[in-house]
Amino acid sequence: MTCSLLARATTASSRACFRLQPFQSQSHGFATFRGKRAGILIPRVCSRTYESTATASAAVPSSVALQENIANAPAPTGIPAGNLSLEQPSWESMKGTISYPTLRAIIENPYRFKTMTPVQAAVVKLLPELALPPESTSNDVPTRPRDLLVKAKTGTGKTFAFLIPAIEARVNAIHAWGKQAVRDAGLVSDKHLEAQSRRQFTREHVGTLIISPTRELATQIANTAVKLTTHHNDFEVRLFYGGASKRMQMRDFMKGRRDVVVATPGRLRDLLQSEPDVAKGISKCKMVIFDEADMLLDMGFRDDIDAIMSYLPPKSERQTFLFSATLSRTVRQVAQTVLAQDHKFIDVVPESESPVHAHVPQYHTVLPSPSQQIPHFLRLLAHDQLTNPGKSKVLLFLPTTRMTQLFATLVRELSKAVLPAGAYTKVYEIHSKRTQDSRIAASDAFRADNSGASILVTSDVSARGVDYPGVTRVIQLGIPATTEQYIHRVGRTGRQGSTVGRGDLVLLPWEIGFLSCQLNEVPLKPVTSDELARQVQDLAAHYDADPQAVFKGVPIKPQDARGRPVRGAPRMYDAPLSPRLSSEEMNNSVTALLQHIDEEAIKETFASLLGYYIPKSPELRVQKGNILAGCRSWATDACGLPTPPYVSDSFLQKMGLNDGRTKHFGKSYRDPRSSARPANSWETRGRQNNRSFENPRGNFRRDKQLDDNDHSGNVDEYRGARYGREKPRPQREWMHPSDPSGNTEENRGSRYGRETRPQREWSHDAPRREYRSRGFGNQ
Repeated sequence: MTCSLLARATTASSRACFRLQPFQSQSHGFATFRGKRAGILIPRVCSRTYESTATASAAVPSSVALQENIANAPAPTGIPAGNLSLEQPSWESMKGTISYPTLRAIIENPYRFKTMTPVQAAVVKLLPELALPPESTSNDVPTRPRDLLVKAKTGTGKTFAFLIPAIEARVNAIHAWGKQAVRDAGLVSDKHLEAQSRRQFTREHVGTLIISPTRELATQIANTAVKLTTHHNDFEVRLFYGGASKRMQMRDFMKGRRDVVVATPGRLRDLLQSEPDVAKGISKCKMVIFDEADMLLDMGFRDDIDAIMSYLPPKSERQTFLFSATLSRTVRQVAQTVLAQDHKFIDVVPESESPVHAHVPQYHTVLPSPSQQIPHFLRLLAHDQLTNPGKSKVLLFLPTTRMTQLFATLVRELSKAVLPAGAYTKVYEIHSKRTQDSRIAASDAFRADNSGASILVTSDVSARGVDYPGVTRVIQLGIPATTEQYIHRVGRTGRQGSTVGRGDLVLLPWEIGFLSCQLNEVPLKPVTSDELARQVQDLAAHYDADPQAVFKGVPIKPQDARGRPVRGAPRMYDAPLSPRLSSEEMNNSVTALLQHIDEEAIKETFASLLGYYIPKSPELRVQKGNILAGCRSWATDACGLPTPPYVSDSFLQKMGLNDGRTKHFGKSYRDPRSSARPANSWETRGRQNNRSFENPRGNFRRDKQLDDNDHSGNVDEYRGARYGREKPRPQREWMHPSDPSGNTEENRGSRYGRETRPQREWSHDAPRREYRSRGFGNQ
């Protein structure tokens, strides 16, 4: 069997800043079904036409102090969330404050926005002072803001909030450089010299560096910057991310302007260390922006950030913006490191408000058995298609890459027979095992999908910052990595009031600890699997009664003006739906499909779940053994394996799994008598120990009975079963039999060649271990 099927995806319309390249199909390395993939055209950010590049001398990068005392740092000036204006200012009010080409892109083509979001209003109102060059004297603008620390919810327009000041600052810097070149030449005005200086400046100096945690988010920021600078002449955006050709990225960087550079930390650090031209351009960068700073740190990019900052100018010579949805201790530490001490703090999330969008209804389901997992999430998909006819758009999050691959195949195959849209349901797939080009293709196709029945099955690569307009529901199977990750996943729906949306969290019985301990402050409502099944049946019966009434107001165009079928348009569902969505029919479809799933794919998914869940035992408040039993139950009950997958003892030991009682878990049986010791060192002093096998416990030796008149009594009366006798001294074979120390054979234990103790019945299958000391055992 080959890898899972990839649904045919439609591509988004090409923009002026894109080049289209044919998609090269590659294997995912995950065996599930046989199938073919469709060729997909991938848009790629590229540069526009420009003239040749001039060279300049490199500036020596200044070092940045990477450790500062947080406690001694002065409190930054800030805008508390409670003081923000409740009125949403219009973009028209920014005329004269924002340059006309930028404002035209916002209020006319391509965006046509009318009002600002709170975070956009809080940042943009600091213009034009915020976009002045850092070299501006304090006498001109005594209270000019420079560095910003912004806390805002996900999906509230943070990208616009930092791109507009970045573009305005670049425009001002280019204009100031040209004027300064004319003054340095001793002239009053020289258009040719000014234009030449500007052209050289744009090809040598990086205007703004934007650091993003993921490739998808970096690509989205770059595309937004390209659209926002549509009316700026020759404004260009560069994009650096891993998984793509470094040679092509460097070619574009060397040939054109460097107005805005968007990069992921890993690729940027690699280029800074290996490409002197990149290091030279970054060393002259006057503005740095960190987007999703909390995610950058959660993903372990702290060392990369420190290395990148060493190539940048010092804090006094640059502006730094730090945007984050949450402000953890690590985020504050980085803020104190990269921001100036007098930076401005903007908080548009009130402390009393939940970090999740309050208008997004959220539900959770704890399944009674793993066997109900697949039918339950299929009912959630059907529920969304019935409650949002003609506009259903679902994000399905899975905890691991292997599980994402498996469930993408299940959704793709089961949707044809189970879901209301049937074969017209479009399924997209994004995870780390796919190439970057295919991930971009699937992301763009899902973003532009207007079929009214689309599903994106994804891992956490789509959880932060990526904007998918019109998402009607976010479904999470299994626990997220952190509470913040849950917040950002739910934030993919209900963005900027475009749709109300809904969030669903589906957990197995042993995952309930995460719900009660980690999500206790999130407004989640319970919904049972039986209740959901009844809701789906009621919706199906309502649709069967009058399909036209359900799709009333939905633009359905099966054919164009010439009578040709319209591809990608919403379609009405084939009635009746009630028999198809019944529990019996759904279970039969799932059972029939699981018979054709490759067992190796399920076993690999099982192993990935162990690696994901076992380290989360403290968060789940369950023992690791229960997690192992739960994953085994999932493999048999949910995925139909006849027997649980085998897990070796060595693998369990590497995962830190034990029986909770002994440190010798997984090792062969070792007779505890060989290491038994008395409770006190004086208990057996002066007496002869003899071997006795009449002890009913069979674990400890018993001393020779003392005289009944001995007032000291029997030591065994006071010795608990936990303590044994002193281990006898081994006697050498060459010792004379008349040695007064005792009989050699009588004092020789099994360790030294004498096997006299019978094997226990409960361990008759265990292999006996030969203990022979060098030179003293019987041959």
